[in-house]
Amino acid sequence: MTLTRRKFLQNTAALVAGRAAAKELDPNRLAKFVDPLPIPPVMKPLRGGGFRVAMREFTTKLHRDLPPARLWGYEGMSPGPTFEMRSGHPAVVEWVNELPARHFMPIDHELCGAEKDKPEVRAIVHVHGAKTRPEHDGYPENWYVPGESNKSLYPGVQDAAMLWYHDHAMGITRLNTYAGLFGAWIIRDDAEDELNLPRGRYEIPLILCDRFVNEDGGLFYPTSFKPGVVWTPEVFGNVMLVNGKAFPYLDVEPRKYRFRLLNASNGRFYFLSLSNGRPLAQIGSDQGLLPEPAPAKTIAIAPGERVDVIVDFSRAAGSSIVLESQTLGLMQFRVGSGRVADSSAVPAKLRTVERIPESAAVAVRRLVINECKDRAGDSMRMLLNNTPWRAPVTEKPVLGTTEIWEFVNTTDDSHPIHLHMVRFQILDRCNFASELFLVSGQMRITGARTPPEAAEAGWKDTVRAHPNMITRIIVPFTGYAGRYVWHCHVLEHEDNEMMRPYEILPA
Repeated sequence: MTLTRRKFLQNTAALVAGRAAAKELDPNRLAKFVDPLPIPPVMKPLRGGGFRVAMREFTTKLHRDLPPARLWGYEGMSPGPTFEMRSGHPAVVEWVNELPARHFMPIDHELCGAEKDKPEVRAIVHVHGAKTRPEHDGYPENWYVPGESNKSLYPGVQDAAMLWYHDHAMGITRLNTYAGLFGAWIIRDDAEDELNLPRGRYEIPLILCDRFVNEDGGLFYPTSFKPGVVWTPEVFGNVMLVNGKAFPYLDVEPRKYRFRLLNASNGRFYFLSLSNGRPLAQIGSDQGLLPEPAPAKTIAIAPGERVDVIVDFSRAAGSSIVLESQTLGLMQFRVGSGRVADSSAVPAKLRTVERIPESAAVAVRRLVINECKDRAGDSMRMLLNNTPWRAPVTEKPVLGTTEIWEFVNTTDDSHPIHLHMVRFQILDRCNFASELFLVSGQMRITGARTPPEAAEAGWKDTVRAHPNMITRIIVPFTGYAGRYVWHCHVLEHEDNEMMRPYEILPA
């Protein structure tokens, strides 16, 4: 991920200010791989059916050698408990706000939706990747305060996939998620069960995030060096966490494991590899299984994306392997010795994913990703189609139709773009003359269209729109009519209006 020089200076100044104020931790002094990997418990339903989940403040040690940190989490843990659902079986969840009345992260009251007349602590849950009615989707302005709750219905009428849930309150999503409000949501179905993939204790969620941690063990969220400006364009923390622990280890048997990976970072992209050089066999992405396995020595995963991989430890008995991102060790696998029985399999064909022909689209929308100066040039504004959040809705697809959306990225960043409620397929990417387009509006393609990689050949709900490129997706608008949102999943961008409502019109 790239940064403009101006944004780099903003981030650098923020870190300098943070060190001076809070004694930022040097992560190199932490002993590596001394904490066992925590595995979030599976959420249990109430006796009468349904679920009740409370958002609470709690303390926990992010590493053996650090004091406890103050966090927020679902059911008082972060990541929150894992939901496991069956396709076609609806679930009702009551999300209860039991958080304190004051926020412990710095709020920028100049951001849209975070004005001073709003309560400091607000929350609304979005199940990312779920197909549900708009009133249950977690619309950013439908937040509620401590002491209140909200019931949502998730029909579950979708294929097996790893989704996730997190806070989505307008103007403070980045702060609430950074504080710890996120967790995994897994949908299972019969078709996937028949494949005999690794399961049970051999299927493990790995939720990645990065945080700034102080010497006192607590979290620190950096702010801008500009007077009166709190917002900063990206946050790349000094400590990497896996399932809420810094540099954990996992004891594994010499056999196949299935790891369900989620990037829950605010802005960091990961480039995952194994220290022994063996490939990761990717079998799924955001919305479920790929057509066939896609082995790769390095797998990229942007904020909001999920990656489903198989790792075969059968040839690594007695060794230790590190999961890395660009040589930075995230966690360690300690492989046991001897032989074990392993009846699981990874078939050459996982499922059929029929490609949607471009001819099926009834409309093509060109949607520009913008950055511009704001507040008398003291900060930046992040916009989609150069349109603020509160402008009238401009994207109004009709239920049951298919459209092509073209993301024209005029910035220096890769932006993970997420559409609520729907799933889509990636068509292709190509370069264009960005400066010419910005100056004159003239579009000139400067390279051939590149089809998606094998790891992107399935159904997606989040796509990486790379800098100075046009990324095209084809979207069937099936499900429900009503108002949803689409946005960049770099949470600092989303909170600064790189998010727009869109409305699915009744057929």
